[in-house]
Amino acid sequence: MAKQKKSEAMVLANVGLVGLEVMGRNLALNMADHGLRVAVYNRTVEKMQRLLADHPDTPGGLVGCATLSELVATLKRPRVIIVLVKAGTAVDAVVEQLIASGIAPEDLVVDAGNSLFSDTIRRERQYASQLKFFGSGVSGGEVGARFGPSLMPGGDRSAYRRLEPIWSAIAAKVDPATGRELLGANPGHPVQGGVPCTAYIGPNGAGHFVKMVHNGIEYADMQVIGESYWLMRELLGLRADAIGDVFASWNRGDLSSYLIEITADILRQRDPVEPKRFLVDQILDTAGQKGTGKWTSTVALELGVPANAIAEAVFARFLSALKGERVAASRVLKGPRRRRLVARRDELVRAIRDALYCSKICAYAQGFQLMSAAEAIHGWDLDFATIARIWRGGCIIRAVFLQRITEAYEKDRHLQNLLMDPYFADRLRKAQTSWRKVVALAAENGISAPTFMSALAYYDGYRAGTLPANLLQGQRDYFGAHTFERVDAPRGQFFHVDWPHPDRPQQAV
Repeated sequence: MAKQKKSEAMVLANVGLVGLEVMGRNLALNMADHGLRVAVYNRTVEKMQRLLADHPDTPGGLVGCATLSELVATLKRPRVIIVLVKAGTAVDAVVEQLIASGIAPEDLVVDAGNSLFSDTIRRERQYASQLKFFGSGVSGGEVGARFGPSLMPGGDRSAYRRLEPIWSAIAAKVDPATGRELLGANPGHPVQGGVPCTAYIGPNGAGHFVKMVHNGIEYADMQVIGESYWLMRELLGLRADAIGDVFASWNRGDLSSYLIEITADILRQRDPVEPKRFLVDQILDTAGQKGTGKWTSTVALELGVPANAIAEAVFARFLSALKGERVAASRVLKGPRRRRLVARRDELVRAIRDALYCSKICAYAQGFQLMSAAEAIHGWDLDFATIARIWRGGCIIRAVFLQRITEAYEKDRHLQNLLMDPYFADRLRKAQTSWRKVVALAAENGISAPTFMSALAYYDGYRAGTLPANLLQGQRDYFGAHTFERVDAPRGQFFHVDWPHPDRPQQAV
Protein backbone atom coordinates (compact mmCIF):
# COMPACT_ATOMS: atom_id res chain seq x y z
CA MET A 1 0.00 0.00 0.00
CA ALA A 2 2.78 2.41 0.88
CA LYS A 3 4.55 1.47 -2.35
CA GLN A 4 1.38 2.31 -4.35
CA LYS A 5 1.07 5.74 -2.72
CA LYS A 6 4.72 6.48 -3.46
CA SER A 7 4.18 5.51 -7.10
CA GLU A 8 1.17 7.81 -7.36
CA ALA A 9 3.13 10.67 -5.81
CA MET A 10 5.79 10.31 -8.52
CA VAL A 11 3.29 11.19 -11.26
CA LEU A 12 4.10 14.82 -12.07
CA ALA A 13 1.41 17.37 -12.80
CA ASN A 14 0.92 18.88 -16.26
CA VAL A 15 0.09 22.38 -15.07
CA GLY A 16 0.09 24.38 -11.85
CA LEU A 17 -2.51 26.87 -10.66
CA VAL A 18 -1.94 29.49 -7.95
CA GLY A 19 -5.01 31.13 -6.41
CA LEU A 20 -8.18 29.22 -5.57
CA GLU A 21 -10.85 31.87 -5.30
CA VAL A 22 -13.91 31.33 -7.50
CA MET A 23 -12.18 31.76 -10.88
CA GLY A 24 -9.05 29.79 -9.97
CA ARG A 25 -10.99 26.96 -8.40
CA ASN A 26 -13.24 26.57 -11.43
CA LEU A 27 -10.43 26.88 -13.95
CA ALA A 28 -8.54 24.12 -12.14
CA LEU A 29 -11.58 21.85 -12.34
CA ASN A 30 -12.05 22.72 -16.02
CA MET A 31 -8.46 21.69 -16.78
CA ALA A 32 -8.83 18.50 -14.76
CA ASP A 33 -12.03 17.66 -16.68
CA HIS A 34 -9.91 17.75 -19.84
CA GLY A 35 -7.53 15.13 -18.50
CA LEU A 36 -4.84 17.45 -17.18
CA ARG A 37 -3.21 16.68 -13.85
CA VAL A 38 -3.33 20.01 -12.02
CA ALA A 39 -1.17 21.01 -9.07
CA VAL A 40 -3.09 23.60 -7.01
CA TYR A 41 -1.91 26.04 -4.36
CA ASN A 42 -3.59 28.73 -2.32
CA ARG A 43 -2.08 30.92 0.37
CA THR A 44 -4.92 29.79 2.64
CA VAL A 45 -4.25 26.06 2.68
CA GLU A 46 -7.79 25.23 3.82
CA LYS A 47 -9.18 26.36 0.45
CA MET A 48 -6.89 23.94 -1.35
CA GLN A 49 -7.86 21.13 0.99
CA ARG A 50 -11.56 21.89 0.55
CA LEU A 51 -11.22 21.79 -3.24
CA LEU A 52 -9.61 18.36 -3.11
CA ALA A 53 -12.19 17.07 -0.64
CA ASP A 54 -15.10 18.34 -2.77
CA HIS A 55 -13.69 16.88 -6.01
CA PRO A 56 -11.81 13.64 -5.33
CA ASP A 57 -12.56 12.02 -8.71
CA THR A 58 -11.71 14.55 -11.41
CA PRO A 59 -10.59 12.84 -14.66
CA GLY A 60 -7.10 14.35 -14.72
CA GLY A 61 -6.66 14.67 -11.01
CA LEU A 62 -5.86 17.49 -8.59
CA VAL A 63 -2.63 17.55 -6.62
CA GLY A 64 -2.76 19.68 -3.50
CA CYS A 65 0.36 21.68 -2.64
CA ALA A 66 0.84 23.32 0.74
CA THR A 67 3.68 25.57 -0.45
CA LEU A 68 4.82 27.12 -3.72
CA SER A 69 8.06 25.14 -3.46
CA GLU A 70 6.00 21.96 -3.38
CA LEU A 71 4.01 23.12 -6.41
CA VAL A 72 7.19 23.88 -8.38
CA ALA A 73 8.62 20.45 -7.49
CA THR A 74 5.39 18.68 -8.52
CA LEU A 75 5.31 19.98 -12.10
CA LYS A 76 6.70 18.52 -15.30
CA ARG A 77 9.48 20.60 -16.85
CA PRO A 78 9.42 23.01 -18.54
CA ARG A 79 6.71 24.11 -16.13
CA VAL A 80 3.45 25.91 -16.91
CA ILE A 81 2.01 27.80 -13.93
CA ILE A 82 -1.21 29.80 -14.11
CA VAL A 83 -1.64 32.61 -11.59
CA LEU A 84 -5.12 33.82 -10.67
CA VAL A 85 -4.76 36.38 -7.91
CA LYS A 86 -5.90 39.96 -7.46
CA ALA A 87 -4.40 42.36 -10.00
CA GLY A 88 -1.56 44.60 -8.83
CA THR A 89 1.11 43.92 -6.25
CA ALA A 90 -0.22 40.43 -5.48
CA VAL A 91 0.87 39.24 -8.94
CA ASP A 92 4.42 40.49 -8.41
CA ALA A 93 4.51 38.92 -4.95
CA VAL A 94 3.55 35.50 -6.34
CA VAL A 95 6.11 35.75 -9.15
CA GLU A 96 8.87 36.67 -6.69
CA GLN A 97 7.89 33.72 -4.48
CA LEU A 98 7.96 31.37 -7.49
CA ILE A 99 11.45 32.58 -8.36
CA ALA A 100 12.53 31.95 -4.77
CA SER A 101 10.94 28.48 -4.96
CA GLY A 102 13.20 27.32 -7.77
CA ILE A 103 11.41 28.21 -10.97
CA ALA A 104 13.66 28.10 -14.06
CA PRO A 105 14.14 30.57 -16.96
CA GLU A 106 12.37 28.23 -19.41
CA ASP A 107 9.27 27.93 -17.18
CA LEU A 108 6.08 29.72 -18.24
CA VAL A 109 4.11 31.82 -15.73
CA VAL A 110 0.71 32.92 -17.01
CA ASP A 111 -1.06 35.82 -15.31
CA ALA A 112 -4.73 35.00 -15.99
CA GLY A 113 -6.16 37.75 -13.78
CA ASN A 114 -7.52 41.15 -14.76
CA SER A 115 -4.13 42.87 -14.79
CA LEU A 116 -3.55 46.26 -16.36
CA PHE A 117 -1.88 45.66 -19.73
CA SER A 118 0.99 48.04 -19.00
CA ASP A 119 1.85 45.98 -15.90
CA THR A 120 2.03 42.89 -18.12
CA ILE A 121 4.41 44.67 -20.51
CA ARG A 122 6.58 45.70 -17.57
CA ARG A 123 6.59 42.22 -16.00
CA GLU A 124 7.56 40.49 -19.22
CA ARG A 125 10.66 42.70 -19.38
CA GLN A 126 11.41 42.62 -15.66
CA TYR A 127 11.38 38.83 -15.31
CA ALA A 128 12.81 37.95 -18.75
CA SER A 129 16.01 36.41 -17.36
CA GLN A 130 14.25 34.38 -14.67
CA LEU A 131 11.13 32.99 -16.35
CA LYS A 132 8.81 33.45 -19.30
CA PHE A 133 6.04 35.81 -18.17
CA PHE A 134 2.80 35.73 -20.14
CA GLY A 135 -0.53 37.55 -19.79
CA SER A 136 -3.94 36.20 -20.70
CA GLY A 137 -7.40 37.66 -20.33
CA VAL A 138 -10.04 35.23 -19.05
CA SER A 139 -13.72 36.07 -19.37
CA GLY A 140 -16.86 34.21 -18.48
CA GLY A 141 -17.25 34.51 -14.74
CA GLU A 142 -17.36 31.45 -12.55
CA VAL A 143 -19.52 29.41 -14.95
CA GLY A 144 -17.28 30.24 -17.89
CA ALA A 145 -14.15 29.33 -15.95
CA ARG A 146 -15.73 26.01 -15.01
CA PHE A 147 -17.17 24.93 -18.36
CA GLY A 148 -15.44 27.07 -21.00
CA PRO A 149 -14.28 30.70 -20.90
CA SER A 150 -13.14 33.05 -23.63
CA LEU A 151 -9.36 33.32 -23.40
CA MET A 152 -7.25 36.20 -24.73
CA PRO A 153 -3.55 35.27 -24.51
CA GLY A 154 -0.80 37.80 -25.13
CA GLY A 155 2.96 37.43 -24.89
CA ASP A 156 5.86 35.73 -26.59
CA ARG A 157 4.50 33.65 -29.47
CA SER A 158 6.91 30.77 -28.90
CA ALA A 159 5.82 30.61 -25.25
CA TYR A 160 2.20 30.51 -26.35
CA ARG A 161 2.81 27.28 -28.25
CA ARG A 162 3.16 25.56 -24.87
CA LEU A 163 0.00 27.14 -23.51
CA GLU A 164 -2.11 26.72 -26.64
CA PRO A 165 -3.09 23.04 -26.16
CA ILE A 166 -4.34 23.79 -22.65
CA TRP A 167 -6.18 26.97 -23.63
CA SER A 168 -7.76 25.38 -26.73
CA ALA A 169 -8.97 22.43 -24.68
CA ILE A 170 -10.62 24.38 -21.87
CA ALA A 171 -12.03 27.34 -23.87
CA ALA A 172 -15.70 27.63 -24.80
CA LYS A 173 -16.60 26.17 -28.20
CA VAL A 174 -18.87 27.65 -30.88
CA ASP A 175 -20.50 26.22 -33.96
CA PRO A 176 -18.29 27.31 -36.91
CA ALA A 177 -21.30 27.90 -39.16
CA THR A 178 -23.64 29.84 -36.86
CA GLY A 179 -21.22 31.28 -34.31
CA ARG A 180 -23.51 30.07 -31.51
CA GLU A 181 -21.95 28.64 -28.39
CA LEU A 182 -22.09 24.86 -28.03
CA LEU A 183 -23.66 24.13 -24.67
CA GLY A 184 -24.38 21.09 -22.56
CA ALA A 185 -21.02 20.65 -20.85
CA ASN A 186 -21.16 18.73 -17.59
CA PRO A 187 -18.36 18.07 -15.11
CA GLY A 188 -16.05 15.47 -16.57
CA HIS A 189 -17.79 15.54 -19.97
CA PRO A 190 -16.55 18.61 -21.91
CA VAL A 191 -18.11 19.77 -25.17
CA GLN A 192 -16.63 17.96 -28.14
CA GLY A 193 -15.92 19.69 -31.46
CA GLY A 194 -16.54 23.30 -32.35
CA VAL A 195 -14.18 26.25 -32.65
CA PRO A 196 -12.39 27.16 -29.39
CA CYS A 197 -12.91 30.70 -28.15
CA THR A 198 -9.24 31.48 -27.86
CA ALA A 199 -6.47 32.59 -30.19
CA TYR A 200 -3.09 34.26 -29.92
CA ILE A 201 -3.76 38.01 -29.64
CA GLY A 202 -0.28 39.51 -29.87
CA PRO A 203 2.94 40.22 -27.95
CA ASN A 204 3.43 41.44 -24.36
CA GLY A 205 0.30 43.18 -23.04
CA ALA A 206 -1.97 42.68 -26.07
CA GLY A 207 -4.05 39.96 -24.44
CA HIS A 208 -4.73 41.96 -21.30
CA PHE A 209 -5.45 45.07 -23.38
CA VAL A 210 -8.10 43.23 -25.39
CA LYS A 211 -9.59 41.84 -22.16
CA MET A 212 -9.69 45.38 -20.74
CA VAL A 213 -11.58 46.62 -23.80
CA HIS A 214 -13.91 43.63 -23.55
CA ASN A 215 -14.75 44.74 -20.03
CA GLY A 216 -15.25 48.35 -21.12
CA ILE A 217 -17.74 47.20 -23.75
CA GLU A 218 -19.35 45.04 -21.07
CA TYR A 219 -19.90 48.14 -18.91
CA ALA A 220 -21.70 49.88 -21.78
CA ASP A 221 -23.67 46.77 -22.70
CA MET A 222 -24.90 46.32 -19.13
CA GLN A 223 -25.75 50.00 -18.79
CA VAL A 224 -27.90 50.19 -21.95
CA ILE A 225 -29.72 47.05 -20.82
CA GLY A 226 -30.34 48.77 -17.49
CA GLU A 227 -31.60 51.90 -19.21
CA SER A 228 -33.95 49.79 -21.34
CA TYR A 229 -35.35 48.14 -18.22
CA TRP A 230 -35.78 51.48 -16.48
CA LEU A 231 -37.60 53.12 -19.40
CA MET A 232 -40.06 50.22 -19.59
CA ARG A 233 -40.67 50.53 -15.88
CA GLU A 234 -40.94 54.32 -15.73
CA LEU A 235 -42.72 55.07 -19.02
CA LEU A 236 -44.89 51.98 -19.30
CA GLY A 237 -45.34 51.04 -15.64
CA LEU A 238 -44.42 47.41 -16.31
CA ARG A 239 -43.69 45.02 -13.46
CA ALA A 240 -40.30 43.37 -13.26
CA ASP A 241 -41.56 40.00 -14.51
CA ALA A 242 -43.30 41.58 -17.51
CA ILE A 243 -40.06 43.35 -18.43
CA GLY A 244 -38.29 40.02 -17.96
CA ASP A 245 -40.66 38.50 -20.50
CA VAL A 246 -39.74 41.27 -22.96
CA PHE A 247 -36.05 40.52 -22.55
CA ALA A 248 -36.72 36.80 -22.96
CA SER A 249 -38.44 37.54 -26.29
CA TRP A 250 -35.50 39.73 -27.38
CA ASN A 251 -33.17 36.86 -26.56
CA ARG A 252 -34.79 34.82 -29.33
CA GLY A 253 -33.72 37.33 -32.00
CA ASP A 254 -30.61 39.19 -33.08
CA LEU A 255 -30.17 40.64 -29.59
CA SER A 256 -29.63 37.11 -28.28
CA SER A 257 -26.81 37.23 -25.75
CA TYR A 258 -25.71 36.06 -22.35
CA LEU A 259 -26.45 39.45 -20.76
CA ILE A 260 -29.96 39.62 -22.25
CA GLU A 261 -30.61 36.04 -21.13
CA ILE A 262 -29.57 36.60 -17.52
CA THR A 263 -31.46 39.92 -17.43
CA ALA A 264 -34.68 38.05 -18.18
CA ASP A 265 -33.89 35.58 -15.38
CA ILE A 266 -33.01 38.32 -12.89
CA LEU A 267 -36.17 40.32 -13.55
CA ARG A 268 -38.43 37.28 -13.08
CA GLN A 269 -36.74 36.15 -9.85
CA ARG A 270 -39.00 36.35 -6.80
CA ASP A 271 -37.63 37.67 -3.51
CA PRO A 272 -36.70 34.69 -1.27
CA VAL A 273 -37.59 36.79 1.79
CA GLU A 274 -41.01 37.86 0.52
CA PRO A 275 -42.10 35.82 -2.52
CA LYS A 276 -44.84 38.26 -3.48
CA ARG A 277 -42.13 40.76 -4.43
CA PHE A 278 -39.49 40.62 -7.14
CA LEU A 279 -35.90 40.48 -5.97
CA VAL A 280 -34.66 43.20 -8.36
CA ASP A 281 -36.95 45.71 -6.63
CA GLN A 282 -35.24 44.98 -3.33
CA ILE A 283 -31.65 45.37 -4.58
CA LEU A 284 -30.07 48.71 -3.65
CA ASP A 285 -29.37 50.85 -6.71
CA THR A 286 -25.62 51.31 -6.20
CA ALA A 287 -23.40 49.51 -8.73
CA GLY A 288 -19.91 48.30 -7.90
CA GLN A 289 -16.92 47.92 -10.21
CA LYS A 290 -13.41 46.48 -10.22
CA GLY A 291 -11.69 49.11 -12.36
CA THR A 292 -11.40 47.66 -15.87
CA GLY A 293 -14.09 49.95 -17.29
CA LYS A 294 -12.30 52.93 -15.77
CA TRP A 295 -9.00 51.71 -17.28
CA THR A 296 -10.65 51.50 -20.71
CA SER A 297 -11.96 55.05 -20.41
CA THR A 298 -8.61 56.36 -19.16
CA VAL A 299 -6.71 54.74 -22.04
CA ALA A 300 -9.27 56.11 -24.51
CA LEU A 301 -8.56 59.61 -23.17
CA GLU A 302 -4.80 59.03 -23.37
CA LEU A 303 -5.02 57.82 -26.98
CA GLY A 304 -7.59 60.41 -28.08
CA VAL A 305 -10.29 57.87 -28.98
CA PRO A 306 -13.93 58.97 -28.52
CA ALA A 307 -15.14 56.05 -26.39
CA ASN A 308 -17.81 58.22 -24.80
CA ALA A 309 -20.54 55.56 -24.48
CA ILE A 310 -18.12 53.32 -22.57
CA ALA A 311 -16.98 56.21 -20.37
CA GLU A 312 -20.60 57.26 -19.77
CA ALA A 313 -21.39 53.77 -18.49
CA VAL A 314 -18.50 54.08 -16.03
CA PHE A 315 -19.73 57.51 -14.90
CA ALA A 316 -23.23 56.07 -14.47
CA ARG A 317 -21.81 53.62 -11.92
CA PHE A 318 -20.02 56.47 -10.16
CA LEU A 319 -23.31 58.40 -10.03
CA SER A 320 -25.18 55.37 -8.70
CA ALA A 321 -22.70 55.20 -5.81
CA LEU A 322 -23.81 58.68 -4.64
CA LYS A 323 -26.97 57.16 -3.16
CA GLY A 324 -27.22 59.49 -0.18
CA GLU A 325 -26.67 62.59 -2.29
CA ARG A 326 -29.17 61.43 -4.90
CA VAL A 327 -31.87 60.81 -2.29
CA ALA A 328 -31.31 64.29 -0.84
CA ALA A 329 -31.28 65.87 -4.32
CA SER A 330 -34.52 64.10 -5.25
CA ARG A 331 -36.28 66.15 -2.57
CA VAL A 332 -34.91 69.46 -3.88
CA LEU A 333 -34.28 69.24 -7.63
CA LYS A 334 -37.45 69.00 -9.67
CA GLY A 335 -37.86 67.59 -13.16
CA PRO A 336 -40.77 67.34 -15.59
CA ARG A 337 -43.94 65.49 -14.72
CA ARG A 338 -43.73 61.97 -16.08
CA ARG A 339 -46.33 60.62 -18.47
CA ARG A 340 -47.33 56.99 -18.46
CA LEU A 341 -47.57 55.79 -22.05
CA VAL A 342 -49.32 52.48 -21.46
CA ALA A 343 -51.43 52.73 -24.61
CA ARG A 344 -48.26 52.78 -26.70
CA ARG A 345 -46.68 49.74 -25.04
CA ASP A 346 -45.88 47.61 -28.09
CA GLU A 347 -44.63 50.59 -30.10
CA LEU A 348 -42.36 51.78 -27.30
CA VAL A 349 -41.02 48.32 -26.51
CA ARG A 350 -39.96 48.01 -30.16
CA ALA A 351 -38.42 51.48 -30.06
CA ILE A 352 -36.47 50.70 -26.88
CA ARG A 353 -35.25 47.50 -28.49
CA ASP A 354 -33.96 49.48 -31.48
CA ALA A 355 -32.30 52.03 -29.20
CA LEU A 356 -30.58 49.21 -27.32
CA TYR A 357 -29.31 47.62 -30.53
CA CYS A 358 -28.01 50.90 -31.96
CA SER A 359 -26.30 51.89 -28.72
CA LYS A 360 -24.73 48.45 -28.55
CA ILE A 361 -23.29 48.88 -32.07
CA CYS A 362 -21.75 52.20 -31.04
CA ALA A 363 -20.19 50.75 -27.88
CA TYR A 364 -18.55 47.96 -29.87
CA ALA A 365 -17.43 50.41 -32.55
CA GLN A 366 -15.72 52.49 -29.86
CA GLY A 367 -14.04 49.44 -28.35
CA PHE A 368 -12.64 48.27 -31.68
CA GLN A 369 -11.58 51.82 -32.54
CA LEU A 370 -9.66 51.91 -29.26
CA MET A 371 -7.92 48.62 -30.05
CA SER A 372 -7.00 49.96 -33.47
CA ALA A 373 -5.38 53.03 -31.92
CA ALA A 374 -3.49 50.91 -29.38
CA GLU A 375 -2.03 48.51 -31.93
CA ALA A 376 -0.44 51.43 -33.77
CA ILE A 377 1.10 52.74 -30.53
CA HIS A 378 2.38 49.39 -29.23
CA GLY A 379 3.36 47.75 -32.50
CA TRP A 380 0.73 45.01 -32.27
CA ASP A 381 -1.00 43.45 -35.26
CA LEU A 382 -4.47 42.73 -33.92
CA ASP A 383 -6.83 40.56 -35.92
CA PHE A 384 -10.25 42.06 -35.18
CA ALA A 385 -12.17 39.25 -36.89
CA THR A 386 -10.42 36.77 -34.61
CA ILE A 387 -11.06 38.89 -31.52
CA ALA A 388 -14.78 39.08 -32.35
CA ARG A 389 -14.75 35.34 -33.05
CA ILE A 390 -13.31 34.36 -29.66
CA TRP A 391 -15.88 36.61 -27.94
CA ARG A 392 -18.76 34.64 -29.47
CA GLY A 393 -18.75 32.12 -26.62
CA GLY A 394 -17.64 31.83 -23.03
CA CYS A 395 -17.24 35.53 -22.23
CA ILE A 396 -19.71 37.90 -20.55
CA ILE A 397 -20.47 39.82 -23.75
CA ARG A 398 -20.98 36.66 -25.82
CA ALA A 399 -23.76 37.24 -28.31
CA VAL A 400 -25.08 36.26 -31.73
CA PHE A 401 -24.32 39.87 -32.64
CA LEU A 402 -20.59 39.06 -32.58
CA GLN A 403 -20.95 36.80 -35.60
CA ARG A 404 -21.86 39.92 -37.60
CA ILE A 405 -18.77 41.72 -36.31
CA THR A 406 -16.61 38.72 -37.21
CA GLU A 407 -18.02 38.78 -40.74
CA ALA A 408 -17.51 42.55 -41.03
CA TYR A 409 -13.78 42.29 -40.28
CA GLU A 410 -13.37 39.16 -42.39
CA LYS A 411 -14.70 41.14 -45.37
CA ASP A 412 -12.51 44.16 -44.61
CA ARG A 413 -9.56 43.59 -42.29
CA HIS A 414 -8.81 47.32 -42.31
CA LEU A 415 -12.37 48.50 -41.68
CA GLN A 416 -11.91 51.98 -40.22
CA ASN A 417 -14.97 51.89 -37.98
CA LEU A 418 -17.65 49.27 -37.39
CA LEU A 419 -20.30 51.88 -38.20
CA MET A 420 -18.99 51.89 -41.79
CA ASP A 421 -19.71 48.21 -42.37
CA PRO A 422 -22.69 47.97 -44.78
CA TYR A 423 -24.70 45.70 -42.48
CA PHE A 424 -24.34 47.89 -39.40
CA ALA A 425 -24.74 51.13 -41.36
CA ASP A 426 -28.04 49.80 -42.71
CA ARG A 427 -29.25 48.70 -39.28
CA LEU A 428 -28.46 52.12 -37.83
CA ARG A 429 -30.22 53.87 -40.71
CA LYS A 430 -33.39 51.83 -40.25
CA ALA A 431 -33.50 51.97 -36.45
CA GLN A 432 -32.39 55.54 -35.75
CA THR A 433 -35.90 57.03 -35.75
CA SER A 434 -36.86 54.76 -32.85
CA TRP A 435 -33.54 55.46 -31.12
CA ARG A 436 -34.12 59.21 -31.32
CA LYS A 437 -37.69 58.81 -30.09
CA VAL A 438 -36.52 56.92 -27.02
CA VAL A 439 -33.82 59.46 -26.21
CA ALA A 440 -36.34 62.30 -26.63
CA LEU A 441 -38.90 60.59 -24.39
CA ALA A 442 -36.26 60.01 -21.73
CA ALA A 443 -35.29 63.70 -21.79
CA GLU A 444 -38.90 64.93 -21.87
CA ASN A 445 -39.79 62.79 -18.86
CA GLY A 446 -36.64 63.46 -16.86
CA ILE A 447 -35.43 59.86 -16.96
CA SER A 448 -31.67 59.36 -16.87
CA ALA A 449 -30.51 57.42 -19.94
CA PRO A 450 -26.89 58.58 -20.25
CA THR A 451 -25.51 55.79 -22.43
CA PHE A 452 -28.41 55.86 -24.91
CA MET A 453 -27.85 59.61 -25.21
CA SER A 454 -24.07 59.41 -25.39
CA ALA A 455 -24.14 56.67 -28.02
CA LEU A 456 -26.50 58.73 -30.16
CA ALA A 457 -24.25 61.78 -29.80
CA TYR A 458 -21.32 59.62 -30.95
CA TYR A 459 -23.26 58.40 -33.97
CA ASP A 460 -24.36 61.91 -34.96
CA GLY A 461 -20.88 63.28 -34.37
CA TYR A 462 -19.14 60.54 -36.35
CA ARG A 463 -21.46 60.93 -39.34
CA ALA A 464 -21.13 64.74 -39.35
CA GLY A 465 -18.91 66.10 -42.12
CA THR A 466 -18.68 69.36 -40.18
CA LEU A 467 -18.66 69.97 -36.43
CA PRO A 468 -18.53 73.17 -34.32
CA ALA A 469 -14.87 72.54 -33.52
CA ASN A 470 -14.03 75.42 -35.89
CA LEU A 471 -15.32 77.86 -33.27
CA LEU A 472 -13.52 75.96 -30.53
CA GLN A 473 -10.24 76.22 -32.42
CA GLY A 474 -10.87 79.92 -32.94
CA GLN A 475 -11.32 80.30 -29.19
CA ARG A 476 -8.05 78.46 -28.55
CA ASP A 477 -6.20 80.73 -30.94
CA TYR A 478 -7.87 83.82 -29.44
CA PHE A 479 -6.79 83.21 -25.85
CA GLY A 480 -3.68 81.07 -26.35
CA ALA A 481 -2.35 81.60 -29.89
CA HIS A 482 -2.73 77.83 -30.52
CA THR A 483 -3.19 78.38 -34.29
CA PHE A 484 -5.76 76.81 -36.60
CA GLU A 485 -6.07 75.21 -40.02
CA ARG A 486 -8.18 76.70 -42.82
CA VAL A 487 -10.74 74.96 -45.04
CA ASP A 488 -9.16 76.64 -48.09
CA ALA A 489 -5.57 75.55 -47.30
CA PRO A 490 -3.85 72.14 -47.27
CA ARG A 491 -4.10 70.05 -44.08
CA GLY A 492 -1.11 70.54 -41.82
CA GLN A 493 -0.70 74.23 -42.65
CA PHE A 494 -1.41 76.33 -39.54
CA PHE A 495 -2.38 79.98 -39.15
CA HIS A 496 -2.71 82.55 -36.39
CA VAL A 497 -4.46 85.87 -36.27
CA ASP A 498 -4.25 88.73 -33.78
CA TRP A 499 -7.90 88.68 -32.78
CA PRO A 500 -9.66 92.07 -32.33
CA HIS A 501 -9.72 93.52 -28.85
CA PRO A 502 -11.49 96.80 -27.99
CA ASP A 503 -8.12 98.51 -28.03
CA ARG A 504 -6.53 96.56 -30.91
CA PRO A 505 -7.45 96.41 -34.61
CA GLN A 506 -7.72 93.03 -36.35
CA GLN A 507 -4.64 91.90 -38.29
CA ALA A 508 -4.67 89.89 -41.49
CA VAL A 509 -4.04 86.16 -41.39
